[in-house]
Amino acid sequence: MARKRPPAPELFQSALDGDRASLARLLSLIERGDDEARVIGRLAYPLSGSGYTVGLTGAPGAGKSTLTSATIKHLRSLDLEIAVLAIDPSSPFTGGAILGDRVRMQDHATDPGVFIRSMATRGHLGGLSLATPEAVRALDAIGRKWILVETVGVGQVEVEVAGKADTTIVVVNPGWGDSVQANKAGLMEIADIFVINKSDRKGVDETRRDLMQMLDLSDLAHEAWRAPILDTVGTTGQGVEELWNTVLEHREFSESTGLLKERRTFRLREELREIISQRLGRKARQICTGDRWDELTDEVAERTTDPWTAADEMLAAIDA
Repeated sequence: MARKRPPAPELFQSALDGDRASLARLLSLIERGDDEARVIGRLAYPLSGSGYTVGLTGAPGAGKSTLTSATIKHLRSLDLEIAVLAIDPSSPFTGGAILGDRVRMQDHATDPGVFIRSMATRGHLGGLSLATPEAVRALDAIGRKWILVETVGVGQVEVEVAGKADTTIVVVNPGWGDSVQANKAGLMEIADIFVINKSDRKGVDETRRDLMQMLDLSDLAHEAWRAPILDTVGTTGQGVEELWNTVLEHREFSESTGLLKERRTFRLREELREIISQRLGRKARQICTGDRWDELTDEVAERTTDPWTAADEMLAAIDA
């Protein structure tokens, strides 16, 4: 007989006390997105706010996981504790996260100062847009001051998730060349730092030139912080120290100018809007059932009632 899972408050307290298994179970509940996730969110929120998130995104194959692993190694050399959220697509077979990122970061798996978790959308009603900030908040609440959020691609969801970090690193490779695709994906808008990874290959100068031209032509050309372009080799760790120092410079800039507070306030407003939108969507699905719903859809199909009048009647059930 399976042992019953402890309630969310008990798991949360155990995670606060340093139990890694409890923290992993908390994040599973957050991914699921049910009522227990709401309990965790309410417990974590008052204890959060001191952690700092760094997002890494870029096209598949850019070497983000290798670069993340090298960054973890550097941070541990500074005696810093880190949490890593690897945002993976949902598996078509299990609904869980593809664990490639954890495999590539397995050198750190037994380090008590490193916590690595792959996350997927699973059944979360808000998807990654709600699960990710809640997971970051839980990690923040239990005391992880540095949280790395890595996404596997440059689709809209991945870019949105990475762009919600305090500092966002966009990773490209020499000879990437597809500047149009980069602009479509919104990478130029979210990048605080550009990294040309695998810089031991040919094409670094051309790639840097392309990035500089795109920055010059973008709406961000006159921003106070211009995204620097750095070179790294994730497999050897070359350039990682400079990259981290640049992250620290961006943090100092953001805090001193008020940009960090402005960004976090904006993100909280967007999160609140998303929560309300998801709840209203759930209510909408609930009222679009039953006999009266069937009658109204028939009336609309027969053109005896227009869609707006029918919608007004159904929405009145929410307003009541």
